[in-house]
Amino acid sequence: MSQYPMTARGAAMLRDELNELKTKTRPRIIESIAEAREHGDLKENAEYHAAREQQSFCEGRIQDIEAKLSNAQIIDVTRMENTGKVIFGTTVTIMNLETSKETTYRIVGDDEADIKKNLISVNSPIARGLIGKELDDVVNIATPNGTVEFEITEVEYV
Repeated sequence: MSQYPMTARGAAMLRDELNELKTKTRPRIIESIAEAREHGDLKENAEYHAAREQQSFCEGRIQDIEAKLSNAQIIDVTRMENTGKVIFGTTVTIMNLETSKETTYRIVGDDEADIKKNLISVNSPIARGLIGKELDDVVNIATPNGTVEFEITEVEYV
């Protein structure tokens, strides 16, 4: 089975969610099912069916997280020497050479990506264009508006 890259922070977030699901959400759902059963006829019991649906979702999410963690290749860039090279987990500041606008992104795994927090997937076009490049390199990245030229102005291993 292939491994998937994940930052140490992303793995910790998944472990926290898994713990929450197993210790709080799952017992609460089991209690809801038991309470709904006490109301009698299960065929027409909407509370029972809703609780069973919640249970199904919860168990599916638990299995999903456990599979992701078992196949994760956890990479902690804070323990690496900063060589100025863009790799998985680094925080990169790039400047659009046409508009002189700077943007900072952290390159993370697919499950951690959140563009609102400037966390981009390692498989995104921007990240693929940046990986392997170094500080002060100029890169051309294909965007929906055409190819854009960026300069790498900062590479942080944080």
